[in-house]
Amino acid sequence: MPSLKSPRKGSLQYWPRKRASKFLPSVNWSVVNSGKTLQGFIGYKAGMVSVCVKDNSADSMTKGKKIIVPATIVECPPMKVLSVRFYKNGIVATETLSEHLDKELKRKIKLPKQHKKFSEIKTGDYDDLRLIVYSEPRKAEIKKTPDISEMAIAGSYEDKVNFAKEKLGKEILVSEIFEKGQLVDIRGLTKGKGLVGPVKRYGLTLKQHKSEKGQRRPGSLGPWHPARVTFRAPLAGQLGMFTRVIYNNKIIEMGKTHDDKNLKAIKNYGDIKSDYVIIEGSVQGAAKRQILLTAPFRETKWQKKKNYEFVELR
Repeated sequence: MPSLKSPRKGSLQYWPRKRASKFLPSVNWSVVNSGKTLQGFIGYKAGMVSVCVKDNSADSMTKGKKIIVPATIVECPPMKVLSVRFYKNGIVATETLSEHLDKELKRKIKLPKQHKKFSEIKTGDYDDLRLIVYSEPRKAEIKKTPDISEMAIAGSYEDKVNFAKEKLGKEILVSEIFEKGQLVDIRGLTKGKGLVGPVKRYGLTLKQHKSEKGQRRPGSLGPWHPARVTFRAPLAGQLGMFTRVIYNNKIIEMGKTHDDKNLKAIKNYGDIKSDYVIIEGSVQGAAKRQILLTAPFRETKWQKKKNYEFVELR
């Protein structure tokens, strides 16, 4: 009888399998440089809907016909600039706070009492800058505490300085960053499942019902020597609340809240009260989960050639 073989369970690409340390993940902005100006935007997942669209994609089997596609509504209240961070040779050199911060923001987060003004900094001494932005979830009536993230800016260094000067003290809208029909990458945390067993966590096959010491566990934890259980053994532990990225999601529709009944009383969320984006497909995380929409890292041809004309929500 030939020896039984099976691929190992659980990819080591995602290791260690533990809860993420923060909700909004860090981004390697050096490889993301395909947007207009600001490279990302903070949004909040509302829920999924069915969208009726007219398929205008070239070489599509349903070209010219109306089709139903699953989609996710992401509410995107305005963002503001918290500070400007200057870099020299890839290292943070100095940072300046915005002079136009909301009073409510000062109550929610700790801010330094003394800081440099933007006008006092010699921008020519540095070679790069990024913005520290914060969301305004109060306008969407989700929560009070804002979410903060670092965002890169596209273009030359002079363009980045001019953009930072222009946006200090002003709101940034999602319509200024993305446009309808564009591809975006979505970064965020998955739903938290808590402590689960190895069958659900790694996809082990159930053992025979007469097996000793349980069915829903691995047959062996390893050899006698080395006399320890290695980290590769599929064991029970945390599942969910992991940082994941979904690449190349199509923006089907963008707009502001209106009287559409499908944008009201969304389960586990409520009403859409500010700007929103409808994205084809599903988005990781539970309702009200903060997510980061970024410019695409590497566009794919089959996603880019999709051309949907929005008709209605179902």
